[in-house]
Amino acid sequence: MKYEAGIVGGCGHAGLPLALVLAGRGLPVLAFDTDATAVEIVRAGRMPFLEEGGPEALESALASGNLAVTDKPGEIGACGFVILVVGGEDPDFLLLVLEGLIPHLSDGQVLVLRSTVMPGTTEKAARLLAARGLHLGVACCPERIAQGRGVLEIPRLPQIVSALDPETLARVGELFLKICPSVKELPVAEAEFAKLMTNAWRYIRFAAANQFHALAGAAGMDFHRILVACQEDYPRLDGVAGPGFAAGPCLEKDTRMMAAWMPDAFPLGMAALSVNQSMPEFLVDRAAGRLDLSSSVAGILGMAFKAGSDDPRHSLSYRLRDLLASRCREVLCTDPLVQDPDLVPMAEVLARADVLFVGAPHQAYHGLAPRPGTLVLDPWGILGREEGA
Repeated sequence: MKYEAGIVGGCGHAGLPLALVLAGRGLPVLAFDTDATAVEIVRAGRMPFLEEGGPEALESALASGNLAVTDKPGEIGACGFVILVVGGEDPDFLLLVLEGLIPHLSDGQVLVLRSTVMPGTTEKAARLLAARGLHLGVACCPERIAQGRGVLEIPRLPQIVSALDPETLARVGELFLKICPSVKELPVAEAEFAKLMTNAWRYIRFAAANQFHALAGAAGMDFHRILVACQEDYPRLDGVAGPGFAAGPCLEKDTRMMAAWMPDAFPLGMAALSVNQSMPEFLVDRAAGRLDLSSSVAGILGMAFKAGSDDPRHSLSYRLRDLLASRCREVLCTDPLVQDPDLVPMAEVLARADVLFVGAPHQAYHGLAPRPGTLVLDPWGILGREEGA
């Protein structure tokens, strides 16, 4: 094979970091993506999104000749491992992608499902290939990186590997041991479950913090003062998450997927969805209890789905914006990283907003001093006060 691995979704937030790490270890890698614009950006040596260590890794990978980038699916046939790193709201989206790749696959290749899938999907993929007369090894090796830190985390974290036969399991284990410290072998269904559980657990932790934040706020208490007092020199609460918007392209989706996999058997996940998704409404209602929104200008600091990211997908800041638009005289939004023509400079938001919401706690906002008289709704606690007037 011309390439050790072909990454399907190779210019995306999860696929490109994997391609860069593999190429950085001297392996010839093909990054395939249907987004022709992203392909051209990467081929030109630029990252299409923020990624710590990404620009340097990309420059090195291209200079070494270990990384090729394409939007032509036919080149996937020249890859020993075909690694699917694609996401979608439909649980069967990955199988639809695989359907499109089948004309370009051949016997002896190894198909690796790396995206979130429902338990049972890997076996469905194997049956689909067999029905087309193809004999590929089929594996599930879920990614567990934090978006924006994949290049740094992949070499440091153990990788979960699984496969439908021992030979394929050995092959994928050898591949990932070239880029990570160790591998953890699981049966296929348990590997699929592990990815869902990882993201659902994080989402539930954020929901617990948001619920406590709402309870304290409804009683007129300072939740952040309570949290600091509870955690200081008390290791049993070291792992308590802070409150804030919990969203983005993975955590909510994976929690919903686990709930859909076992209908009516995951009430904890459904409760987490209810709590986290209602945060914008909670903040708007809280503001409405302090001032007349209909005559007020509202400002939102941060439209990305999390701090330090330029990705606005599934960001609750946009839900907050839409809620405020129906109740306020005007809504002003700003973000130093997100590309959105409707955003305005931070200085304008700070100067004009009667009520200020922190949507994404970017570093640029830490320690800001809103003008006197501004009502502040900051669930993250980065402005040093949650409310004031």
